[in-house]
Amino acid sequence: MSDQPTPRQILEVLLPHLRVAAAYAQQIQTQIAAHPDKDYGDNFFATALTDADLSIQTFVEVALLGLFPQIRFYGEEHEKTYNTKYFRAIDLGPDGDYLITLDPIDGTRFYLDGHPNYQIILGVLNADDFEAVLAINPAQSTYYYALRGAGAFKGTLLDNLDQCRPLQIAGVQNSVLLGWQMGAVAEHLRDRYRVISVRTDYDKDKPIPNVNGVLSGELTGAILSAGKFIDGAALAFIAREVGYQVTTHDGSPLPPLQTCEKYQWPGLVIASSKAVHQDLTAALTYLCFEPGGEER
Repeated sequence: MSDQPTPRQILEVLLPHLRVAAAYAQQIQTQIAAHPDKDYGDNFFATALTDADLSIQTFVEVALLGLFPQIRFYGEEHEKTYNTKYFRAIDLGPDGDYLITLDPIDGTRFYLDGHPNYQIILGVLNADDFEAVLAINPAQSTYYYALRGAGAFKGTLLDNLDQCRPLQIAGVQNSVLLGWQMGAVAEHLRDRYRVISVRTDYDKDKPIPNVNGVLSGELTGAILSAGKFIDGAALAFIAREVGYQVTTHDGSPLPPLQTCEKYQWPGLVIASSKAVHQDLTAALTYLCFEPGGEER
């Protein structure tokens, strides 16, 4: 393989391996054993960790080191896997020196509780912005992908990239998802939207939408305290390529990736229309935030 593959080539080469990872995740979901939680406080979404997270990341790392040995790579479980030390770098590089990111199981708590709306998310990041994202939903045997400036697409897991169809989100429901730290915004939106607050509305037995609901039409918008490059920001990139409004909490354009800290955008707003975006950003003005989108 070329030392500098294009973002599309990266997705094309890795897709067969991600299909295998998706089949593995689906196969073992009912048998999964949780590892000790990560130490992230009371957020049981951030703390969840499974055999599937570690196994899928290791599997993708092996594929990457064999196929693209000079690529930069940052995976969610980089502190726990054996392969991090073999990659040239885990951070963003100069323009054109791509960083591949991976969330091996986005929505691990959903996965642990047997819900179907978890994903495997792989991103290709440049110094300033995302170049490509591929998000697989194993339970539905489907995936989304987007290329910078070229739109977003959806296909079945049997489809190659060129067989996927442009993503068209029809029948968008009037629901807004609030991330773990964003529950205080709810009272300013309930008169117009069905508000789903992750902290208070998550149900072990009855699934609520995950952030990927903005791509399926389950959500007309979402507010996150931060957009992690490996998951929320990656899904926001796909939504943006569909035509959704994606900004910081105050409505400002998202900053270049290389200027961000902790592999994340500051507070993130995703909205299906300008009107929804105005409602979400207006609701946020009632709150005060510390830098980086953390609620004060």
